[in-house]
Amino acid sequence: MKQRLHRSLAALGAAVAALAAISYGAEGDGFEAQRALFQYDHAAPLGVTEKGVEQRGGASVRDVTFNALLGKDTAAYIVTPEGKGPFAAVLWVHWLGEPETTNRTQFLNEAVSLASKGVVSVLVDAMWSTAVNPDWFGKRVPDEDYGNSIRQVIALRRAMDLLLSQSGVDQTRVGLVGHDYGGMYSMMMAGVDQRLKAQVYVAVVPSLNDWAFLGPQPKSKSAYLRQNSMLELTDYLRQVRHVPAFLQFGTKDVYVSRVEGGMVANALGTRNRKLYETDHAMNLPEIATDRDAFLLKELAPAPAAPAKNF
Repeated sequence: MKQRLHRSLAALGAAVAALAAISYGAEGDGFEAQRALFQYDHAAPLGVTEKGVEQRGGASVRDVTFNALLGKDTAAYIVTPEGKGPFAAVLWVHWLGEPETTNRTQFLNEAVSLASKGVVSVLVDAMWSTAVNPDWFGKRVPDEDYGNSIRQVIALRRAMDLLLSQSGVDQTRVGLVGHDYGGMYSMMMAGVDQRLKAQVYVAVVPSLNDWAFLGPQPKSKSAYLRQNSMLELTDYLRQVRHVPAFLQFGTKDVYVSRVEGGMVANALGTRNRKLYETDHAMNLPEIATDRDAFLLKELAPAPAAPAKNF
């Protein structure tokens, strides 16, 4: 997975260097410069094409493609409950891990289960999906990471547009779940998009640079760090400190240290962090149970105002 068997001293040094470079993006230009990187044409048609539909446990699972502004259609599942709503809504972004789950199927069973509780879901293929680009990490060109990262965040914003376009969705009750790279790119999307009411990040690190040098190397590491300083994840997390967050980490995860988990929590300003006795795959059933309970709590309808007595 990601060709990273163990975290190296070189990778940790790169992370420290990247954090030191944050001031270029966070202080020199201000966050507006970062937000401007991810602008897109909101009027561009989503171009949804339905390839098939399946009924599962009272939920409708639509297999679709849509225009994520990547130059080619992006695959997604749209999972909808029975009825007319109003529904809560969740965007799910998969990890880079085992090939069979490194795609939009990773959270599909969870989304189907939540549909019975009134949740619409969109599950989208990311650029590292095995259905899109097998061995993405090993074959990627590091000097193209900056542009590809910006395009991926825009694609996630378009996926959010797709989610909120679904019939019956209550646009004040919107959540996000991302694991591994899915969580890290979701952090950037959340920081510039500002439509979330709940966010869950699973087995994530505070900087893309923590893993950037564990595979192919850029032509110049210093130039790479300077360019990608505009993409430091903690800058984006600080923009959504007011949004309820839940962080999930594994005690046996060799890719994410407790210190790194603490950095993510500090950037979000949250203490809602839970450790599980598992590895980076985070496959324990209780992890999904805890995550779903958090989402249902935070995305529950506002209580009705008490009737007035006259």
